Amino acid sequence: MPTLTLEPVTRTASGRGPVEEAVLASILSSHEPETYLWISLPLPGGGVRIRHAWTDLGAPLGDRVDQLALAKGFDAADWLHITDRHSAVTFRGAIRIEAHPLRPILADVRDGVRAPQDRRDGIRRILECAGEMTGQTPRPGIPRWVGVGPALLAWTTR
Repeated sequence: MPTLTLEPVTRTASGRGPVEEAVLASILSSHEPETYLWISLPLPGGGVRIRHAWTDLGAPLGDRVDQLALAKGFDAADWLHITDRHSAVTFRGAIRIEAHPLRPILADVRDGVRAPQDRRDGIRRILECAGEMTGQTPRPGIPRWVGVGPALLAWTTR
């Protein structure tokens, strides 16, 4: 029986917690081992709740990828570039599922695949535009690697 890793679900007064858990378990069971899933769940009043999940052996492999990426100085541009290269998007009704097989991502990080300059420039422009819209000054450079493992993603979302 495969081991599935999910971040905890907050139970709501509407009782969506157990139903959401069942849907997520079903989504996880339909993907290969060593896969990181970015799941976008639409909310009734608009907006989306993002859930991170890992299939069998995915959580420790994702953490290993993150450790290597951070040690090599990879940033958010590299994360976007590499995860885009290894992404399959599917839908279950209105639920959007991005599946990222972790072995190819690990290989890219190990091989030093980096985001091209035009993508880096685009991310800088987005950060500058967001700064102008919010009245904040963006930090110099591009933020760090976002993560594909539970340890780094849990730290990011605190």
